[in-house]
Amino acid sequence: MAHLRIGSRGSQLALWQANHIAALLQEQGNTVSIEIIKTTGDKITDVALAKVGTKGMFTKEIEEALSESRVDLAVHSLKDLPTEISDTFLLAAVPEREDARDAFLSIHYSHLNELPKNARVGTGSLRRQAQLHSLRSDLQIIPLRGNVDTRLRKLHGGEFDAIILAAAGVTRLGLTDAVRHYFEPSGMCPAAGQGALAIETRAVDPATINIVKLLDHPPTRSAVACERATLNQLGGGCQVPIGAYAEPNERGLLLRAVVASPDGRSILREERTGSDPEKLGIEVGQALLSRGADRILEAVYGKEASVPQQP
Repeated sequence: MAHLRIGSRGSQLALWQANHIAALLQEQGNTVSIEIIKTTGDKITDVALAKVGTKGMFTKEIEEALSESRVDLAVHSLKDLPTEISDTFLLAAVPEREDARDAFLSIHYSHLNELPKNARVGTGSLRRQAQLHSLRSDLQIIPLRGNVDTRLRKLHGGEFDAIILAAAGVTRLGLTDAVRHYFEPSGMCPAAGQGALAIETRAVDPATINIVKLLDHPPTRSAVACERATLNQLGGGCQVPIGAYAEPNERGLLLRAVVASPDGRSILREERTGSDPEKLGIEVGQALLSRGADRILEAVYGKEASVPQQP
């Protein structure tokens, strides 16, 4: 058995996730401590994430601590982890996924379709914004940052008619009271890796790797590998209007993916099945690019490159 040091962000949700993994490791007989590390994304609180464009904005400082052996493993929300990670590190385990869907939260309205014209809906995600606009072009989409508690407080304070959050976060924190319905992936495609956790280690730390790999859930790993292959093919990060969600079916995996302009006027959807997760993800990414996804993303990034580099 070992003493393991976990690196984590300090938000309520991040600490729930780190403590959840710590408890699983303790069940194996290990002792565990948690080191809170403030990331770039935590420090920038007054700017929409999509405008920051910093690669690994929620992971970089934690990876630095991992590289310097100040921690033995990092626990991330998988959707925050860049699709390409340094050879210095290893995605050692992907535990079983929580609900990957997006949740509609409101005090007065039970469904998106019940919102009045020009209702104020809060989200910090371009992906959600784009798909909301495609569903309801009349809505006012208002930027919303902060932890889950902060966002819920703003909803209860009357700043918004509704907010959209990841179902996994509100479920993990036991804050589902204001959830009125969950979007099905066919209508609001989740972010790649949404609802899943990533346990990252140093690539040359076999002792830690052997311990944490027992927490790996192969069906979840296959699904998120498929989603991340699509995201990588599109050159996207977690703060761009790209969704990808894979779920098991009789032929292996069913992958749904979407690329949309922030105003929702241009939206491309692709749906395919396959047995090889990464191959399927690449094929769907290429199909979206062939249909014009590169032009949509080019406008979002404001770059000339046909496929923008991952932020």
